[in-house]
Amino acid sequence: MTDAKILLHHLVPEHQIVKREEEAEILKKLKATKDELPKIRKSDPVLRVLEAAYGTIEEGTLIRILRQSETAGISVAYRVVVRG
Repeated sequence: MTDAKILLHHLVPEHQIVKREEEAEILKKLKATKDELPKIRKSDPVLRVLEAAYGTIEEGTLIRILRQSETAGISVAYRVVVRG
């Protein structure tokens, strides 16, 4: 499977790079700091595809993950990019 096709797989949720301007608002809403959020490694296959499309993703960047669910509708989760 080519890298770009990873994003089209039905088991891979949508990943979005959160704009720096939005980060403070999101963290305030979650009542959390970046240190308290789950992490995602720069070596993650989805992040490699996003970097190919949008350029370098810095460590500390917030990633929004949207999962479709038959019972919950859309579930939103956040991850912080870390080295690796």
